[in-house]
Amino acid sequence: MTGDRDPDDPFWRSTPLEAMSREQWESLCDGCGRCCLVKLQDEDTGAILATDIGCRLFDSQTCRCKDYPNRSIKVPDCVTLTPHDVRTLPWLPPTCAYRLVAEGRDLPWWHPLVSGDAETVVAAGVAVRGRVFASEDDVPDDDVPDRIVNWPLRWPKKARAR
Repeated sequence: MTGDRDPDDPFWRSTPLEAMSREQWESLCDGCGRCCLVKLQDEDTGAILATDIGCRLFDSQTCRCKDYPNRSIKVPDCVTLTPHDVRTLPWLPPTCAYRLVAEGRDLPWWHPLVSGDAETVVAAGVAVRGRVFASEDDVPDDDVPDRIVNWPLRWPKKARAR
């Protein structure tokens, strides 16, 4: 993201993450909900393991937080992303727009900022809608490891098409 960019480029191609307005920053979120799934870390290897269990504030039908302004208060381990975080957090999904922009990559065809339609993230198989087993409040801690899945940390085939 240097000065030799086309002035007509969309903001995510021309504005460094650190210089984005709050509105620009928030609009990068595609609403997939993958970051709102419970993750575990293997104590031996450090590997991040995703589950199909949603955060207690996650609405699996809308793929949005039920109380976004107060999420960090109600869920103390909720991470409020910063430009530094998106460059260092190993659990951000590979489809995450924050991660893609931080890596100097463009937004994919299904991202609402590109497509103009919030439903393309669902059509591309990126959104977790219909794939969340339960809320973390409804799953006993001992059962969480039984819900480990690979798909949240992978690109869906439909999302790669086009």
